[in-house]
Amino acid sequence: MDRIGEFIRYLEYEKRYSVHTVRAYRTDLEQFREFLSAIYGLEQPCEADPVMVRSWVVSLMEASLDARSVNRKLSSLKSFFRYLRKQGHSTESPLTRVTAPRTRKRLPEYVEQEQMDLLLDEVDFGQGLTGQRDRLIIEILYFTGIRLSELVNLKHSDIDLYRDHLKVLGKRNKERIIPFGKELRASLADYTRMKEKAGFFRGPGDYLLLTDKGKKVYQKLVYRVVNSYLSRVSTLKKKSPHVLRHTFATHMLNNGADLNAVKELLGHANLSATQIYTHTDIEKLRSVYRQAHPRA
Repeated sequence: MDRIGEFIRYLEYEKRYSVHTVRAYRTDLEQFREFLSAIYGLEQPCEADPVMVRSWVVSLMEASLDARSVNRKLSSLKSFFRYLRKQGHSTESPLTRVTAPRTRKRLPEYVEQEQMDLLLDEVDFGQGLTGQRDRLIIEILYFTGIRLSELVNLKHSDIDLYRDHLKVLGKRNKERIIPFGKELRASLADYTRMKEKAGFFRGPGDYLLLTDKGKKVYQKLVYRVVNSYLSRVSTLKKKSPHVLRHTFATHMLNNGADLNAVKELLGHANLSATQIYTHTDIEKLRSVYRQAHPRA
């Protein structure tokens, strides 16, 4: 029986993981299966032992895959073997005796506050519906810190302009409420009025952000919009929607927000995932110290 296919269906229909996450799991597990078949003649990954897993890790490292990517693949294997144990298909995971390669902790990239102010106060987005939508994309990502997948699936019914908050369905179907301010409320109201005039707004069930043809926006379009506008104010190598999520979290913490509150706003399951944003401020302080202290 195809245990990988069974596991993938479990992720899709029971865990309700996103399409992107499920695709990543499938790719990692199929790659492991192909390795076992080619090197050891095994057809089922559940028959693998620790030596086989270690040799796979070595082959990945020799193929110049970075430690972070290797660890992600190992994480996929761990989840797979944990599922097999729960289902009674395996008694012990071969991962228990495999050491993951060490990775350098990578600090999240973010846009400086002055640059975001410049973008929102000085850059011209245009007067039409497309320009208003593009500005709204930037504002929602920066003002709320939501994920790209959450942004494209926003509907008008998720927006409460009277209580100034929006509702998103995040990872693992966890719903959260995120407040916003007067500036975003005004932009949302303006965009909705423009959609009504263009004949693109029919009711609360409609998707909020639309293409020029009145269809739901797609992720590549949002990437292009964010990259285009961040390029006007920032020299960061990476200019993605996730950078604006990093920017939201960093600016909130740098301006005194409580760490637990930011955790809830971001929809993180663990506080450790949010703590990385405190490191960015520490790194800035360290840089200033090294430049300014005579004995640093």
